[in-house]
Amino acid sequence: MSLVLHTIDILIVLVFIAYSIWSGVGGAKEAGESLEEYFLAGRSLKGWQAGISMAATQFAADTPLVVTGLVATAGVFSLWRMWIYAIAFLVMALVLGASWRRSGVITDAALTETRYGGKPAAVLRGAKAVYFGLIFNCTVLGMVLLATTRITEPFLLWHRWLPAGLFESLSSAVQWFGFPLTASGAPCGAENLCDAGATCLKLRCIGEAEWAASTNNVLSIGSIVLVTTLYSTTGGLRAVVKTDIAQFGVAILSTMVYAALVISAVGGFGAISSGLSNLFPADRSGPAGMTAEELVAFTPGEAHGAGFTVVGVILIQWICQINADGSGYLAQRTMGCRSDKDAQSAGIVFTVTQVLFRSLFWLPIALGLLVLFPPSQGLSGAALASERESTFVRGIAELLPPGAKGLMLTGMLGALASTVDTHLNWGSSYFTNDIYRRFIAKHLLKREPSPRSLVWVARLSNLGILAVALLVMPHMDSIQTAWKASLLLGAGVGVVLVLRWIWWRMNATGELSALVASLVLAPILLFAVEDDGARLLVQAVVSTAVAVVAALVTKPEAEDRLREFYDRARPPGFWGPVSLEKGAADRRRLLVNLAAAGGSAFSIFCVLTGIGSWMIGSPPPAWLPSAPVWITLNLLVGVGTVPLWIKLARAGRLEEATDGAAGRSGEALPSASTHG
Repeated sequence: MSLVLHTIDILIVLVFIAYSIWSGVGGAKEAGESLEEYFLAGRSLKGWQAGISMAATQFAADTPLVVTGLVATAGVFSLWRMWIYAIAFLVMALVLGASWRRSGVITDAALTETRYGGKPAAVLRGAKAVYFGLIFNCTVLGMVLLATTRITEPFLLWHRWLPAGLFESLSSAVQWFGFPLTASGAPCGAENLCDAGATCLKLRCIGEAEWAASTNNVLSIGSIVLVTTLYSTTGGLRAVVKTDIAQFGVAILSTMVYAALVISAVGGFGAISSGLSNLFPADRSGPAGMTAEELVAFTPGEAHGAGFTVVGVILIQWICQINADGSGYLAQRTMGCRSDKDAQSAGIVFTVTQVLFRSLFWLPIALGLLVLFPPSQGLSGAALASERESTFVRGIAELLPPGAKGLMLTGMLGALASTVDTHLNWGSSYFTNDIYRRFIAKHLLKREPSPRSLVWVARLSNLGILAVALLVMPHMDSIQTAWKASLLLGAGVGVVLVLRWIWWRMNATGELSALVASLVLAPILLFAVEDDGARLLVQAVVSTAVAVVAALVTKPEAEDRLREFYDRARPPGFWGPVSLEKGAADRRRLLVNLAAAGGSAFSIFCVLTGIGSWMIGSPPPAWLPSAPVWITLNLLVGVGTVPLWIKLARAGRLEEATDGAAGRSGEALPSASTHG
């Protein structure tokens, strides 16, 4: 592989770093005025800005590697596990987006004390802040930083750039900590024995070369984190969004160039199809036992191993997750929008760029790399996935010329920076607003902190979150089980998170019950049930049932609390006694917005299937055996339904209001500052 970065490549990276730092420093004054300015950009974001920022965060440096591995081991159909989240994104945008913004809160944890009342609401708010802000957030951040090494290790060769004495001193310090940060190193032999000069660590033989690679990775992570922390800590969400937009633009442009070069190197789309037919013959003697048609299939009937359970899990996965209603950084961007219309358009822009554009560029890369760098014989499962993931980086090194290589590396590093800056800003919002301001300052310090002092707490908590993530990172191998358990936890609370918006009878006890049931069930299912799909289904059904029963057998929230929340957020759905005059209209608005969300998801999926099938030669379903007709039908239906769901979205949107709905500053009700 040609790992050398030319001057033009390095200049592209440096220019981007300078722009990122300038963005943070330039927005420091505005961000320092209040928490709303720091965490929500003063609720001034345009819809397209918030949407691109969401997409940039989810681009993530390791996601294209994961996609490359998934396609090779389970086929294109397996990507529906990712694409199906478009439904959740669009529900957030078209059903709940305006209500998120109108709620006037700063974090989704704070929403609990706007929606619910009493001690259960306070407990729920604190629990969410600790879980999301510390446990979940730092685990994700640690995994992202660890995945960074797969991108940086081949290109950022610090041992060639730094003085030998300085690098050796740094390497000695890394060795002293005893945690190798590299995927290289041969497996340890019998009784954990290694050749002379190497030590068995984490079941791999780690010698001088591996410690040098680890030191390179430590320096790379440190440099990236330093720059990212500088602009995100000083400039707040404004700086994060500003850099996100540039990062996403570079990432998409570089991915387009990469895709074009891969297609050209293979010889065109036709050559990719013929090459895949040779690698995945009809006798199933190829990798993963798939045929070429199964590999590129979009539909379950033609895909490999797409049985009833797999399809069922995919269909419910969008709601059985911890961000089912948009909770987290997606809600943060939505609440930062300047109007209800912008809050809705943010989710639409995000979904189109995330699910449609990004995927259509990644598909030819993943399949083309299979032809250019055929899989090693005998590999399957995780070993095959790991090898295929590494070919994404290999392709960058071998196929991209100077300039394009620097652009691609900048795009990948930018994707990483976008994920890191979001998790730092979002995580610190929980600590500052929901732990320090709500509990520490109010109950321990017995004072109301000033807006500027809260911003300084936010900036310092960025550093604290980063420190915890860096401490977690070397131990990621040992907490994979805990991470899987956290995903199961999300499956148990997803439906309840949506119900709190559309059903007046859901209360804090019900949501807490779902959380407790999920905590109890997750470890049991993790060890007692092997099938991931079965775990998800059981967790979702049982925890949701527990929540609904608990809500029904306990007292509802006080009517004044429900009315205050309803008047502020104007959520659609079933709001019983608090919306007697508008109950029918609210239910109709819910149905109209759900139809808009479903229609837009269907439209995007049709366009994705139509263009994708044309690009990679996917087989049509058995009930429509003509590929040209199948492709044309998908495109006509996908494009033709756009005016319909746009009309539905407009019909379901409330008029912008100032009486009871949170405005730019979210101060419509006296309790906004208390709960915010």
